[in-house]
Amino acid sequence: MRPHLSLAFLLAGLSASAPAWAQRTYDPGITDTEIKIGNTMAYSGPVSAAGIEGRVMAAYFDQINDQGGINGRKIKFLSYDDGFSPPKTVEAVRRLVEQDQVALMFATLGTAPSSAVRQYLNTKKIPQLFVVSTAAKWNDPKNYPWSMPFPWAPNYASEAAAQVRYVLATKPDATFAVLYENDDAGKEYLAGARAALGANADKAIVAVQSFEVTDPTVDSQIVSLASSKADVFLDYSVTPRACSQAIRKGYDIGWLPVRMMTSACTNPDTVLKPAGLEKAKGIISLIAFKQATEASRSDPEMAIYLAFMKARLPDEEAMTLYGVYAYSAAQAMAVVLRQCGEDMSRENLMRQATNLRDVQLPLLLPGIKMNTTPEDFAPIKSAYMAKFDGDTWVQFGGLIEAK
Repeated sequence: MRPHLSLAFLLAGLSASAPAWAQRTYDPGITDTEIKIGNTMAYSGPVSAAGIEGRVMAAYFDQINDQGGINGRKIKFLSYDDGFSPPKTVEAVRRLVEQDQVALMFATLGTAPSSAVRQYLNTKKIPQLFVVSTAAKWNDPKNYPWSMPFPWAPNYASEAAAQVRYVLATKPDATFAVLYENDDAGKEYLAGARAALGANADKAIVAVQSFEVTDPTVDSQIVSLASSKADVFLDYSVTPRACSQAIRKGYDIGWLPVRMMTSACTNPDTVLKPAGLEKAKGIISLIAFKQATEASRSDPEMAIYLAFMKARLPDEEAMTLYGVYAYSAAQAMAVVLRQCGEDMSRENLMRQATNLRDVQLPLLLPGIKMNTTPEDFAPIKSAYMAKFDGDTWVQFGGLIEAK
């Protein structure tokens, strides 16, 4: 009878272990009750004004959790300070992936910091979703199928081209002075302007100055550019401090050509107010998001955002583009997570993120919708031209599409 008893014990053991076999298996960072999301943000350093983005994202995910989470799962948002320093970004992302075991990286801030970890994340097949950058390099599904952006507007090159075309439509022989940030973002803007000018680029661009993100000021560059007496000033910075300094210095020395500024620097609270609203009057840029102003309180969707800020982040400045953008990025992430349903694999996260269809986020301007395909990772590809009137951005003309 002993063999029979042994068989009975074996069958009992198999039966007891069967429920464990039936349990779901997930990639790291996902359980039946939790989604672990990693992020790096400049809470310190030269771009610390953008740190509000991380706080808004965290607050939005807290709100989702208080409402029951997404598909029954709560979001655990882990956000580390990298000071906008690529080496620190690498250190933080490795910690998030290897120690904290996040399921994905979301909204890492900046072109240069995010670029420093792109290869690492793609090699490990970890989604790098909605990078806070408008650089065209993030729309590269062939070489980097695990990375995609959440742009402020059409990519930098398309934005620069739209600005140049606007000027040439009224002044074909215009001359240009360019200030650019000496990184991937600034160089892409400059390349976009040169491409739009074509064979005439060397003649039309009469002065060029670069600066480093860590430079204390751009005053000397502005003085040098002003001496060119160019008709148009193209400010290709995405750093709030440099944008403010360029506006203020140009005004103070009496250099007021047609001024074009990047969409990343349209934030009244962190860029235009420090420069002086009167000094910023007349600047032209592109905008894709609604503005949080007193006048915008009548917009039902903006009213919801402002109420969210008052309830969740009462000590933060709500009237800021950074807040509007971060709120929208978090909403975009929530859309992807909901689309995943019960399949929370990293492969399905990318599949859903790259198959967005006419997603109308509440704080995008009318007519601007999120669309992606497996061949096109840029979810926002359109914007409007706008001029700052000393109080707010006034959009004009039709919708501009990236080319």
